[in-house]
Amino acid sequence: MLNIKHILFPFDFSERCSGAVPFVESLASRYCANVTLLAAVQPFYNAAMGDPTGETVLIKAGELLQGLTEELEHSLTTKFLGLSVARVAELGDPSQVIVDFAHANGVDLIMMPTHGYGPFRRLLLGSVTARVLHDAKCVVWTAAHVADPPCHDHLVFETALCAVDGSADSVSLLKWAGEFSKDAGATLRLVHVIPGMEGPLTSQMNAEFERKMCEQASEKIEDLKEAAGLDAPISIVSGNVADAVRREALQYQSDLVIIGRATRNEKFGRLRTQSHDIIRRSPCPVLSV
Repeated sequence: MLNIKHILFPFDFSERCSGAVPFVESLASRYCANVTLLAAVQPFYNAAMGDPTGETVLIKAGELLQGLTEELEHSLTTKFLGLSVARVAELGDPSQVIVDFAHANGVDLIMMPTHGYGPFRRLLLGSVTARVLHDAKCVVWTAAHVADPPCHDHLVFETALCAVDGSADSVSLLKWAGEFSKDAGATLRLVHVIPGMEGPLTSQMNAEFERKMCEQASEKIEDLKEAAGLDAPISIVSGNVADAVRREALQYQSDLVIIGRATRNEKFGRLRTQSHDIIRRSPCPVLSV
């Protein structure tokens, strides 16, 4: 079983965060994990009017923190029954507070929604979520990036889809996905996306190129599966990565998509550089390992 003993749930009192509570409860119960509810707010600063020094002044920091603490203490009081829950309120940039807390307190999993409000804002991840995905060293769970609050259709993990890019780093991802699926009693399927042909080539040449690419990719993934000790079916598809992963998730009615992610300066395969696109296009929650 995976060693998930501490789950961090950043809570901003929104409907979307409340909608993610059952998912946090489910995973925390499965792993007997401690849960930390973390609320953070950016303190207000203002230039000191008439102050010749020109220094900025923190406005009512104590009152702000006290109010945040009280609101957090009175939130979700009927949730997480039977679980060990800590409540922490801090002042600061929310994304930095979340990442710093996770690194300092041995958090194994961060769970948070993506705030995909409306038809246009669905194109972008929330800035807090995006930064946490970039900076956090632990696994991050994100809810489906949709306009409505998280639904509970995928609360029970029966099917999982792991998107693998074919790099050597995929072995650790496959091991993690295999362990998680085993813990959840879920059926695991893999998907690997190769780029589609572009340009004025004939359909016959295009088909031949894709056939060879699929054969090469299939051999590579089979080697990675063997190295990871994993036995799972795989789909080799072509096209845009995020769109292809979404299609596979819908076709196999996946309850969860598992992906690898990397920071900007790391050079991994095509899939890992498009993790944000996969997250915002996925029809179900995503675990970024």
